[in-house]
Amino acid sequence: MTHHDDDATPSQLIDASIAELGDWRGETLANVRALIHDAEPDVVETVKWRKPSNPGGVPVWELEGILCTGEVYKDKVKVTFAQGAALDDPAGVFNASLTAGTRRAIDLHEGDELDEASFKGLVEAAVAHNASG
Repeated sequence: MTHHDDDATPSQLIDASIAELGDWRGETLANVRALIHDAEPDVVETVKWRKPSNPGGVPVWELEGILCTGEVYKDKVKVTFAQGAALDDPAGVFNASLTAGTRRAIDLHEGDELDEASFKGLVEAAVAHNASG
């Protein structure tokens, strides 16, 4: 009963992915998505890397380049900031990919509390970084 139509908009594909998950992962992805839109109302939603094993693809939020992606795994939702290494993270929200060259990620497991204000600050910092590039 999955609906990943080729003519669906990226936002509709993300809606479908969240609905299909139907568990804490969907709620987590929906919450992250809402925070991104709160932090940057002009953000553009896209979907990349669609393949048979992941027909819904990976949600991507962009503004003058990729801000972050939201990948769903069995045990976590991973939010990866494309230029995360260049962003100030005073609250220590990043907890994954800490040694990557340019990326930084946040792994959210069931029951994890995301520091929402600090997360929105990272989104705003990512927007500013892309705009300055």
